[in-house]
Amino acid sequence: MKPELEVGQVVFTTSFPVERADLQRYADASGDDNPIHLDEAAAKAAGLPDVIAHGMYTMGLVSRAILEWLAAAGVDARITEFSTRFAKPVVVPAGGTAVEVEGKVRKAEGDTVEIAITATSAGEKVLAPARATIIAN
Repeated sequence: MKPELEVGQVVFTTSFPVERADLQRYADASGDDNPIHLDEAAAKAAGLPDVIAHGMYTMGLVSRAILEWLAAAGVDARITEFSTRFAKPVVVPAGGTAVEVEGKVRKAEGDTVEIAITATSAGEKVLAPARATIIAN
């Protein structure tokens, strides 16, 4: 895979703003209109500190970070595996928040690279552990 990658190398760091309007658009597209993602009162009634982002929305941001890195690096590749566990919710207050994503090479063998991903919001890990396998086309 080009460029040559070394284990431990940070290959991307990016930040995505997350607004409640993004959650509404995601809910409309996905059909997941659970009120904990859209209504502050409902989220708080469920014991949450505020509205939270959909887990799959958060995973989508991570996939976007990987694909944007590949495109910027000029690498023709695809994500073949992506695994994670939701560690904490992305809390989205009225003013919005951000999800920070970092990708670091975990393994690199030929045309296959495994990326260890750190995703945080408000200083908290929101996905852990998160890994993606990328194979050059």
